[in-house]
Amino acid sequence: MISALGTLPLGTLNVAAMQISLSEGLKNAVYFSLGTTLIEILYVRLSLVGMDFVRKQKTLLKWLDWVALLIVAALAVGSFYAASQPHQTKNAFLQNNMHRFLLGIVMSAINPVQIPFWFGWSTVLFTKKILLPKSSHYNIYIIGIGLGSLIGLCVFVFGGRLVVDKLNANQSIVNYVIGGVFTLTAIIQLIKILRHKGLSESIENQPSK
Repeated sequence: MISALGTLPLGTLNVAAMQISLSEGLKNAVYFSLGTTLIEILYVRLSLVGMDFVRKQKTLLKWLDWVALLIVAALAVGSFYAASQPHQTKNAFLQNNMHRFLLGIVMSAINPVQIPFWFGWSTVLFTKKILLPKSSHYNIYIIGIGLGSLIGLCVFVFGGRLVVDKLNANQSIVNYVIGGVFTLTAIIQLIKILRHKGLSESIENQPSK
C-alpha cells in the first residue's frame, strides 16, 4: 500500500511510463515499468543491509541529484519538441533503440529519488519493530514494494491510455501537458538542490536505526 500510494504523485518515471504507453503501446510501457521496479527493490534491499554505508556516500548522492535534474530537463525539452512537430508523437529523449526494460533500469538507477523515501519508511518500521532484521522479513518487504510500485505505475500506463482514448486528445496537447509536468518537476528538483534538500540531506536527516 505504501509503495503503490508513493508511486502516484507525478514524477519522472511514472510520467515517462505513461508517455511510452501513449506513443509506443502498453507492452513497451510494461517493460519499462518492470525495469524501474527491479532497480527500486534492489535499492531498498541494499539500503536495508547497508544503511550506514549509503549515508556516507554524500558526494555520489549530490551528483545523482544533478543527473536527475538533467534527465527531467531533457524529458521536458523532448516533450515540447515532440508537441511542436506535426508528425512527431514520441518524446525525442525516448527515441532510441534501447529495450524499454533496460531503459527503465537505466532511468531508475540514475534517478534514485526512492532512496530517501524508503529510508524514512524502513526506519519507522524498524523502530516500531514491524520490520525485523531478518532475511524473511526483508524478502517479503521488497516483494510488497515491487508489487505496489507496479500497481502504481500501471495506473499511469493504463489510465493515461484510457483517458486519451476516451477524450480523443490531440497528441500534441498531451505532449505539451507532459512537458509541463516534467518542467515543474525539474524546477522543484533544482530548488531542492539549491536549498540543500537533495538526496544526501534527505538521508542525513533520517533518524538512525
